Amino acid sequence: MTQQKSQGKKADSAEQASSSAGSKPAGKAAPTPTVAVVGAARTIPRRVVAPRTQPTAVPETVTFSVDLPAHVHEAPDHEVAVAIHDVPVDPGVVEPTTTSVAISAIATTSIPTVDATPEPQEIVPLPEPEPAPYTRRDSLRGEPSTTPEPAAMLTAERLINKRKRRRPAPEGFWPELFYNASLHLINIGDSIRVRERKALDARINKQFEGGTRFIPVLTRKGGVGKTTITTLLGMAMADVRDDRVIAIDANPDRGTLAERVHKQTRSTVRDVVTRANSINGFTDFQPFISRDETRLDILASDTDPLLAQAFDENDYNVVADQAAKYYSVVITDCGTGIVHSVMHATLQRADEIVVVSGGSVDEARLASETLTWLESNGYADLARNAVVALNTATHATNLVKLDEIEAHFNSRVRAVVRMPYDPHLAEGSIVNYRDLRPLTVSSSRDLAALVMDGLPVRREA
Repeated sequence: MTQQKSQGKKADSAEQASSSAGSKPAGKAAPTPTVAVVGAARTIPRRVVAPRTQPTAVPETVTFSVDLPAHVHEAPDHEVAVAIHDVPVDPGVVEPTTTSVAISAIATTSIPTVDATPEPQEIVPLPEPEPAPYTRRDSLRGEPSTTPEPAAMLTAERLINKRKRRRPAPEGFWPELFYNASLHLINIGDSIRVRERKALDARINKQFEGGTRFIPVLTRKGGVGKTTITTLLGMAMADVRDDRVIAIDANPDRGTLAERVHKQTRSTVRDVVTRANSINGFTDFQPFISRDETRLDILASDTDPLLAQAFDENDYNVVADQAAKYYSVVITDCGTGIVHSVMHATLQRADEIVVVSGGSVDEARLASETLTWLESNGYADLARNAVVALNTATHATNLVKLDEIEAHFNSRVRAVVRMPYDPHLAEGSIVNYRDLRPLTVSSSRDLAALVMDGLPVRREA
């Protein structure tokens, strides 16, 4: 009975469904399955299934409802870093708003034509310069100022009467004669020879900036008068210059530079090296040197033959550093070994070099080879700026064409000076500058002036 009742209920429901389907309009299609997505509320998806009926022409209707989570955009760090406001903007959230903008109508006006010729601009005159704070140009002579004057107003141009200032007494036979005969009223100035001497003194007394100047005297051959040239060059400089000049004997083979002056000490370059840490001033350095009458200081080399070869590059640098503290010009008497380590340290410090050449063929050739060695070992600038001292006091000078030797060196160096024969120098003993012949003194001064001309006033960095 129960099964029959259930079958009857199913039949009744099928008839009701068929009747409802038959009552729909013919032109309207049956509904299709749809999926509803609700983003706001998060619920559990439901599935709605139509009841099973007898197979009919109408398809079953299936409805799915799925709630997806709302998409939340998180702004990355680089968007937050470049945000204009302190509050980061989330580009995923957009709040639409409506804004009304009122645009007013602009009345059309006619633009007047501009003349192509511009009007001349008015030039404003510059203001008058203010008077200098310290001046007496507009004041009368001797008239007191209306305001208190500072001490800067007492200048030499204001106080010294140039008309009453007397010129220095002239030098020379005829200038002195007229000056004394006229009771110091006629002053025609110095003679030509005196003016030349003062001009040469001015060249030798050249002032420098930026440290000591080093001048090595070198050659590849011994016995050409290198030590004598060093002595004459140093005496000519020290006799004119107001600062200190020193000649260092850097010959590792027992130099004789100290024997050209009166010895005042037995100290040598070795003593300076060993006691360098205790030298704190010129007073401490002075006991190591001997001073000539021209105020040339001499620092002797090692006299012990066992220690002669011990003076090397490091020792020279120690001596040179000490000399650079107290002297403006350092003349180095180099040895004959041009490849010795002392020569390397000497050339590294050199601002200018003096190459000594004799008057014979082999002596001139070796001096020229010295320039070639300098050019081949990175000292081409020193070779071109060098001064050659041509010592004509050597043997066989009278048999050689000195003009040809001088012409050869003039093509390679900046200047050449001939050093004449002097019997006082031929003795090979102490050199007294006042006992030299006038021509020897003149040649020494010319050599000193030419060397000073080649030294830079400011040492380049």
